[in-house]
Amino acid sequence: VSTMNAKTSSRGEEEASGTRNETLGENGCLGEAKSRQVIRVAYVIAALDLTLLFMQMGVMPYLAKSLGLDSVGFGYLQTIFGVLQLVGGYIFGRFADQFGARAALILSCVSESIFFLLMTLSTSIPILFLSRLPGMLMHGIPGAQKVITDVTSPSQRAGALGKLGVCFGVGIIFGSFLGGVLSTKFGIYVPAYVGLVGSVINTLIAMVCIPSQTKPQSDHHMTEHSTSQSGSLFSIREILRLMKFPGVMEVFIVKVFAGFPIGLFMIMFSIISMDFFGLEAVESGYLMSYIGVLQMVVQGLVVGKLSKHCTEMTLLRLSVFVFAGVGLGMALMRTVWHYCIIAAPLVFAFSMLATITDSILTKAVPSSDTGAMLGICASVQPLTRTVGPTIGGVLYKQFGVSSFGYLQLMVNLGLFVYLWKNKIPLGEMKS
Repeated sequence: VSTMNAKTSSRGEEEASGTRNETLGENGCLGEAKSRQVIRVAYVIAALDLTLLFMQMGVMPYLAKSLGLDSVGFGYLQTIFGVLQLVGGYIFGRFADQFGARAALILSCVSESIFFLLMTLSTSIPILFLSRLPGMLMHGIPGAQKVITDVTSPSQRAGALGKLGVCFGVGIIFGSFLGGVLSTKFGIYVPAYVGLVGSVINTLIAMVCIPSQTKPQSDHHMTEHSTSQSGSLFSIREILRLMKFPGVMEVFIVKVFAGFPIGLFMIMFSIISMDFFGLEAVESGYLMSYIGVLQMVVQGLVVGKLSKHCTEMTLLRLSVFVFAGVGLGMALMRTVWHYCIIAAPLVFAFSMLATITDSILTKAVPSSDTGAMLGICASVQPLTRTVGPTIGGVLYKQFGVSSFGYLQLMVNLGLFVYLWKNKIPLGEMKS
């Protein structure tokens, strides 16, 4: 009788397990159809988030000027925002690891709502500076990346993360357009009101459409017992621990330095477009829209397909090599038409580098630390925005536009030789 009961119990457990597996899918958390749905929702949240951010970026200089803030003061305003984003990126990632991707996305959207609310109330310079504070926790893209990382397998991850570039292109095109139209026709504060409404909508989407648990159950069990869950949200010791995993430090160094020269160029682009290219504001807007379209095409179509046919190390070397070629082109360019030609390989290299390094780094650390790793990756651009204005200003004033190209060429040639001669261990952590 006991044997029969044991068999019956075992059979019942197998049937229950089979039912759970059908419901949860291979990743132990969400079925394949549900995973695709969650990824699409993450794309929608990211696209709306970027649209709202680019909308306020276009309006902010005019709002600051209307309040009597000069160019030096505006530089301080941007530097404060960059520092807040730099510090907040890792804290946000740790929060995502401890409380889940859904909670992190909601936190980002709520912070963005407060950001736009303070912008609507910015009738003086102190309030305008105060409106930058919520930027510390505004990390919609890392939040969406965390969701995608949780619900995709390692083999699918690069392609799924690459499609976030389409959201970036949508944000550049529609955000810049909406900001200009709304501020011109209805007033300088109207984009802030629209941003407030949009961020509240994003919060509701995250609350309703993102499941409370996106990680596989086995990974969730690991998270609860992970050493990374101890201590405060910001821990230098934890950052150093992540950097000690095989290949992480090497790939992160490549990520930082390969894109740094072009980051300096983009920070100075508004001045370069006026002084060097001689563009009007409208023409600069058209150029940004062109970049946005290229971003959508490259990340939506090219990156995903290449990631299926080439190894990640091959693609990393390719992006660095193309970056070196772009640097040579930038050193030789003289007109805006030259830049339009260079922009295609530039966007390709930039998109490929960002996607492949994020994919490699999230695979190289335990699943309980992917949020922290994405947060560290998200801090790269704020770091450039923080130190970039000073370095970029000196380069442009002393050596001209070509200096950005030569710096890009030398740095990326050195990185390419390093990647070619050194075998970086790309370890993939098992759940």
